[in-house]
Amino acid sequence: MSLLVVGLSHRSAPVSVLERASLSADAKIKLLHDTLAAEPAAEAAVLATCNRIELYADVDKFHAGVAELSTLLAQHSGVALEELTPYLYVHYEDRAVHHLFSVACGLDSMVVGEGQILGQIKDALALGQELHTAGRLINDLFQQALRVGKRAHSETGIDRAGQSLVTFGLQQLAARVPVEEWAAGKRALVIGAGSMSSLAAATLARVGVAEVVVANRTAERAERLAEILVASGTGVAASAVPMASVVDELTRVDLVVSCTGATGLVLTGDDVAGALDSGPAGLVPAPQTPPAAAGRGPLAGLDVPAELDLSAVARLAVLAAGGRRIADAGAVRSKVAVEERDGCPVGLDALASDPARTADGRAALTGVDASSLELHGTWADQGEAAAQRQQPRKEARSRVDAQPVRLALLDLAMPRDIDAAVHRIPGVRLVDIESLAEASADAPMAADVDAVRAIVADEVAAFGAAQRAAHITPTVVALRAMAAEVVAMEVARLDGRVPDLDERQRAEVTQTVRRVVDKLLHAPTVRVKQLASEPGGAGYAEALRELFDLDPQTVASVSRADEADKNHDSGRAS
Repeated sequence: MSLLVVGLSHRSAPVSVLERASLSADAKIKLLHDTLAAEPAAEAAVLATCNRIELYADVDKFHAGVAELSTLLAQHSGVALEELTPYLYVHYEDRAVHHLFSVACGLDSMVVGEGQILGQIKDALALGQELHTAGRLINDLFQQALRVGKRAHSETGIDRAGQSLVTFGLQQLAARVPVEEWAAGKRALVIGAGSMSSLAAATLARVGVAEVVVANRTAERAERLAEILVASGTGVAASAVPMASVVDELTRVDLVVSCTGATGLVLTGDDVAGALDSGPAGLVPAPQTPPAAAGRGPLAGLDVPAELDLSAVARLAVLAAGGRRIADAGAVRSKVAVEERDGCPVGLDALASDPARTADGRAALTGVDASSLELHGTWADQGEAAAQRQQPRKEARSRVDAQPVRLALLDLAMPRDIDAAVHRIPGVRLVDIESLAEASADAPMAADVDAVRAIVADEVAAFGAAQRAAHITPTVVALRAMAAEVVAMEVARLDGRVPDLDERQRAEVTQTVRRVVDKLLHAPTVRVKQLASEPGGAGYAEALRELFDLDPQTVASVSRADEADKNHDSGRAS
């Protein structure tokens, strides 16, 4: 066995690199074909998910294999090799097996213990079988990885350590509120109808959303997913819409989950901002008072410079009236040095204690000039910076989490479907792969993880032993075939010398000779299989061929026949 894996994942590379290196369906097919065309590789499979890209191959040369697989990954991902190389990892033989088994059990996932990876491993094997790039080693490896993953989930409590990426993403959107409570009665839009999107739709139905709208480029798949949701018994209403209607649907939903295979953005910042402007008001809107109407609006009586962003100033004052700070209101500010102190230097923070003014935040603007607003903004920035220095990042985000959310967005695609800049839009909360990676770093590890690691270690040892033993099997079969030929020749010679033997006597002599040969071969063949299953036992097959002068072509033909039978019996990935 010369199994080699070259890849990168959320553990080795930043999300920005993973996003650029993602493989389309066509790219995966071409990558597999090119891998087999390369000299060092005899068979191959590619495992590409939202947070990992890995190329598995059976190679005859380690260094040449690493160089070739790395080059192919760079070529088909579109990221230059010199840029990709620092993020690549390499595993060989038993370490490669250990890596895939750990991945299958969810130990290497962004959310420890999530079970969705099993479906992705199954898909990777099915693609290799369909393209005939998965041979004996890849079939055995991936089939066993699926069994190990299922064993880990059935024999341990690893499911308590984590959940699907969808559930984890919904938990991040819900902040400190239980997901079922947060999702109850919401209307959701699911963009895409693949495996991840289907899981998202099913999860949304399970946690209690009132309605799920599915959008997909292939209308039939969206309609089919909607039908499945309606028939699921969760009571959720479901319907399908064309992709062209996605932006319109944003004005009618509370939550969006997107996971498509698109290479560009599905939702831009303008799409989201436009939907919020035209949709139902769930927040205090950012005033868009034109200069000509300033005298009639909430800025009446203020000496506001023309270059000052009126929308941002109004937002700043509204937040000040509510006793909250804003790190950046978007206003044009002069660099004013302000001594750090407990209260706002112009007293805007005191407005929070005035019920008459906080009842209508915009009333806080009355009588406040623009320079005071600038000074308050600078003080707010300094306070925010100090808070970030003194508290963990999650605490710093709590102010954002506390603000009302008009539209929650969960982007599970790689590359991303939703413009990352939408998180700056008031009333929008975005969770994507990058933020999930940050959050998962703080997720608690279950005690059952140790039990899963023990299972992986045992399974790796058993798989290695089985593969090494299988490597010598064709030689043992060829040896026994040669022995059977010798027996047949000697029985034929006996017939010529003693032609008067009847059938019963002849059968008894034949059986006796066969028993003698079998007994002589039994102990050495059993022992050689045991020795070959141990590390470093690969040389026993060659020793056996030399000792008994076995024809290498005969051994090779047994190997080919055995592999053909095995592939026929294994069928598709299960």
